[in-house]
This record gives sequence, structure tokens and C-alpha cells, in this order.
Amino acid sequence: MRNITLILLLVTGALLSACAGMTAATPEPEALRQAVADTERAFAKSMADRDHAAFASFLSEEAVFFSEPKVLHGKAQVAQAWKRFYEGAKAPFSWQPEQVEVLPSGTLALSSGPVRDAQGKLIATFTSIWRLEAPGVWRIIFDKGNEVCDCRKP
Repeated sequence: MRNITLILLLVTGALLSACAGMTAATPEPEALRQAVADTERAFAKSMADRDHAAFASFLSEEAVFFSEPKVLHGKAQVAQAWKRFYEGAKAPFSWQPEQVEVLPSGTLALSSGPVRDAQGKLIATFTSIWRLEAPGVWRIIFDKGNEVCDCRKP
């Protein structure tokens, strides 16, 4: 009996040592930035394609969108409020990532860039926070747009 206990202790110790040395590999920073940028572009494509269901698929259940005049909380509320932007034949605006940064942990990211009206005129900038919710699945958790001001006006 003592031999079996000793063997089990040795095997358990060896397994714990092996597991302690193993860490999940975090992708390289550039690969992470590219993945988030690609996700942001696919998110924006949902507007161009007039695909509201695709838009909603990028939303985290906990999504918070700062949409004037109020803050929208949760995937359902955000999706419902944004449905109006998907009703016409032509997208009322478009956006694209210009800057993307990802935490070293590879779990949170920020993307930002220009928002243009249907004619291509710059009307705002956006800032979005993305969370890695499953391997390879980034979902938006915070989004805020800011109008572009003409600071040259008196």
C-alpha cells in the first residue's frame, strides 16, 4: 500500500511540475492588432452590407454604447437602437480602424478611427473597446463616437 501511495505522490508531483511550467502562448502584438483591426473592419462591413444581424453578432452581452442623448446598456438595447441605421438601402455612415492597440495579455483592445457620412465627408471619430470572449472571438464592450468640430470657427 505504501508503494502505491508513494507512486501516486510522485506522479502527482511530476504532473504539477509540468503544468506549472506550461503557460498559454499569447500571440504576438502585431498579430493581435491585426485580428482586432480585421474584426473592426468586419463590424463596419455589416453597415455597408446592411446586415443588422451581423452587426449584433459583434456585440458583447455587456456592451455599452454612448449614443446621444443616452447610454445604451446590453446587446439587446444596443441592437434595437442601431436597427434604424440598417433600414435604408444605403448606409448613412461608415467607419474604419485607423489605430488599434491591444493589452499585452491579449484580452482587451482599443480601436479608433474616422466616421464618414454617405458622401465620404468626415463627421466623427469613434473609439471602441474590444474583449476577447473566446479563442479568436473579439466582441465590442464599449463604443463612443465624437463629432468632429471645426476648430477654426470663431
